[in-house]
Amino acid sequence: MEGKAENHSNSFFNNVFAIVQLIPFGRVTSYGAIAEYLGARGSARMVGWAMNASHTQITGIPAHRVVNRNGLLTGKNHFGSPKIMQQLLESEGVTVVDDKVVRFDEIFWNPMIELKINN
Repeated sequence: MEGKAENHSNSFFNNVFAIVQLIPFGRVTSYGAIAEYLGARGSARMVGWAMNASHTQITGIPAHRVVNRNGLLTGKNHFGSPKIMQQLLESEGVTVVDDKVVRFDEIFWNPMIELKINN
């Protein structure tokens, strides 16, 4: 039974990683927006766990572009130093003041809109 849960979790994490890799340079999204896109509304915390795991399991995942629903850098302590997440965002032109993304609504990348499948 544990193996099935672990495989399900790994699959979810891989799906999260795939979405996060699509977030454009200089844009941010939220844990909840990713969860909703993946059909797992209410699983923002699991997206956060995936972002934390991305630091040790996979390279090239721009986890710094994922913030909470208010634009706060709630995952900053998982980057080795509390300032690294902010520095990475600022290197992409994102302004952060008091651990919060400035103009969050303007630079928010919503996968439900941006990745909408045209039928």
